Amino acid sequence: MTDMPRQRYEISSDPARLDPARIHHWLSTDAYWALGRTRDTQDLAISGSLNFGAYEATSGEQAGYARVVTDHATFAWLCDVYVDRPARGHGLGIRLAAAVRDHLAPTGIRRLTLATDDAHGVYEKVGFKPLRDPEKWMYLRLDALGTV
Repeated sequence: MTDMPRQRYEISSDPARLDPARIHHWLSTDAYWALGRTRDTQDLAISGSLNFGAYEATSGEQAGYARVVTDHATFAWLCDVYVDRPARGHGLGIRLAAAVRDHLAPTGIRRLTLATDDAHGVYEKVGFKPLRDPEKWMYLRLDALGTV
């Protein structure tokens, strides 16, 4: 990873700065967890979440995205973290995850979770650890029930 000047990209949680079309394109065509996601679904996810964008400082063009599902009181789930391919390899994903962590820390939220197939090293750099007791966690695939 080469160093990227911090001033080259800025991170913001201002929803007015998001580029929903770009976010949808990235996730639905290049993110293994969201391939084929519809634009309506993505727009709904954005509207119901706390969102972070990474923007090229000179052009203002969005270069990264992270979404947090949270009740703003007790729990948060970091998801849909994506860095545009030309901006990868310079630590922007780490900066996005750190910005989320730093934004949520003063709120009193005790637990920020995430799931990843291949980016454990990125998230470990901002303090994430494997679940100590994964057997306590459960999930339900609603789409497998045939009702979704």
